[in-house]
Amino acid sequence: MIIAYCPSVNGLDRHELAPGDAVPATSVWIDLVAPTPEEQQAAEKLMGAEIPTRDEIASIETSERLYLEPGAVVMTAQLPIATRMIDPALSSVTFVVSAKRLVTVRYGEPKSITIASKRVQADKTIPHNGPAVLFTMLDIIVDRCADEMESASAKYDELAVEVFGDGLNTRKTASYQIAIKRLGQIGLHVSKMHDVCTGLARMLFYISTHAKRLGLNDDQLADCKMYGRDIHSIKEHGDALDNKLAFLLDATVGLVTLEQNQISKIFTVLGLIFLPPTLIASIYGMNFTNMPELEWQQGFLFSIGLMLVSVVATFLFFRWKRLL
Repeated sequence: MIIAYCPSVNGLDRHELAPGDAVPATSVWIDLVAPTPEEQQAAEKLMGAEIPTRDEIASIETSERLYLEPGAVVMTAQLPIATRMIDPALSSVTFVVSAKRLVTVRYGEPKSITIASKRVQADKTIPHNGPAVLFTMLDIIVDRCADEMESASAKYDELAVEVFGDGLNTRKTASYQIAIKRLGQIGLHVSKMHDVCTGLARMLFYISTHAKRLGLNDDQLADCKMYGRDIHSIKEHGDALDNKLAFLLDATVGLVTLEQNQISKIFTVLGLIFLPPTLIASIYGMNFTNMPELEWQQGFLFSIGLMLVSVVATFLFFRWKRLL
């Protein structure tokens, strides 16, 4: 599918083209959504540059993600498309930009593209050229990255308060299992945002390197540097969050281990408490004929009493030693 954005009084008008329709020559932004070979060729003809295929977009080599075409700069970056999932999904988006227009190629629905579409249609102050639309997208993408990292940080803070504040009920296995799963989910989220930020940092550096080719003005160059600093700070925040997640995981497992050790200690002490009466019962159960207590009428009560006294004495000893 081809979505063309053409200049109008109020901004850029959105035109969703039917199969076989010609791409308007006045298009400033051409959005290719899972394009067919024919749609891709139509965009290439208007752009004057070759557009990468789906297999080429999926390549991870830097040379396949950042390169030059005649009159255009080709860049591919990963953008989040489903951040609320346990394992956030990413989708590669290719930007083919020249001084005149922008072509985006995507096979997913990144929210940043949707927001950018609404903004360029409503904001008539955005210049009608490719770099201006690209920088509008970059502004949205950087904000989205910051929001997602802040969301992960907030989830971490909530879980940390739960672990160190109220503590985990380790007698219920599901309690600490859920906590560890939540830690893993936050870690996956941060890891995916690291991937996004790494790709964006390379892309921003590549844009600044080829600023003259794209015809960037001083304001756009300043914005490019600012976005680069923002991405760097987001990555640093993610690194710090990774360290905090590792600490919280160690602390959670440590608290569980301490609780389990306490339970094991209780059973050990209980075993020691009942060891003296077991010894007494064993002695009186020998049933030798030369034992005078066998013919003693009060022997049974005496042995029972001795067992109880040994239990109480052992219990008080461990209480005195603060082992119970």
